[in-house]
Amino acid sequence: MKLYIKNMVCSRCKMVVKSQLENAGLHPLSVHLGEVEIEGNVSGPKLKELDNILRSVGFELMDDKKSQTIEKIKNAIVNLVHHSDHDIKTNLSTYITSKIHQDYNYLSNLFSEVEGTTIEKYYISQRIERAKELLMYDELSLSQIADRLGYSSVAYLSNQFKKITGFTPSYFKTLKEQKRRNIEDL
Repeated sequence: MKLYIKNMVCSRCKMVVKSQLENAGLHPLSVHLGEVEIEGNVSGPKLKELDNILRSVGFELMDDKKSQTIEKIKNAIVNLVHHSDHDIKTNLSTYITSKIHQDYNYLSNLFSEVEGTTIEKYYISQRIERAKELLMYDELSLSQIADRLGYSSVAYLSNQFKKITGFTPSYFKTLKEQKRRNIEDL
């Protein structure tokens, strides 16, 4: 049986969900971002119990197709920006269509309707969060960060960074307090 779980955005999320499923007496066959395959079927009351367990650690079961599709889009973008060596310079609509296997116009309209923002703005916010993370590590130059995140130039990254955060990347780097947000809060 396949379960769709909201807010799974990183490797630790997968570990936590797997652990919670095992503690609930279920046997996960595979655990991916937003999607878990378990052995056998789960009844209604057990699903409700599982949803409560998952909610207690920041996740939730999704049962409607629209929510599942939105979560798949978000997970595809998070994977592309944060967890992939994939060429981030790829065309976003082509990338999402290849991952979700549905018409991009439909996906774009659905995402905007449900999330109140566009796929592109969500993608930009993920790239900026990744830029913040890379700036805080202080291992790469701004030019290397721009290249890694698929920006055509440092100026383009800097302009977009300032538009989203209100700070230049250089100034952000000097801030003592961390101005990053959790991926699931974007």
